Amino acid sequence: MIKAVDLRKGRTILHQGQLAVVHEASHVAKGNKRSYMQTKIKILKSGNITEVRFRVDDLIEVPFVESKDYEYLYREGEHYVVMDLETYDQIRVSSDVVGDAAQWLRPNEKVACQFYDEQMVAFDLPHVVVLEVTETPPVVKGATATNQPKDAILETGTRIRVPAFIEPGERVCVDTRTGQYIERAK
Repeated sequence: MIKAVDLRKGRTILHQGQLAVVHEASHVAKGNKRSYMQTKIKILKSGNITEVRFRVDDLIEVPFVESKDYEYLYREGEHYVVMDLETYDQIRVSSDVVGDAAQWLRPNEKVACQFYDEQMVAFDLPHVVVLEVTETPPVVKGATATNQPKDAILETGTRIRVPAFIEPGERVCVDTRTGQYIERAK
């Protein structure tokens, strides 16, 4: 059991007797009123996403979830194929389980998968991934007085904002939780 104030994105919980994954969680405090946790959870059995409000002191049941490391191999239609690093077994993962992580996936990326009753319930990337910039507008000489970010397209096809000095072919570190540029890769 955990308090509702400790809910985070990606956490697996039991809500009204059903297994659910937290998609969004934010702490809301309004003046003199009591604070609460506003969440969006996905019920795994039905696939429905619902908004739920918890008091910060509510106790929420957390099931035992086994975590195991895998390596992402490739995409096959609506499924993603991952390989167990110990047994080399390949597993097809539904795009519903992968979710937003798909925009940062590239072959041979290490991922952590969580299982509950031998069913995969969560697919977690490292918090920082290194990706190559494939497209970005050219630098305009003399426009460096103000640090204006520009759009860049990464090797996965995802568009992010990067500083003006980043050029195609460079590798950048990106925070997978926020989707923001961190720094050039070393």
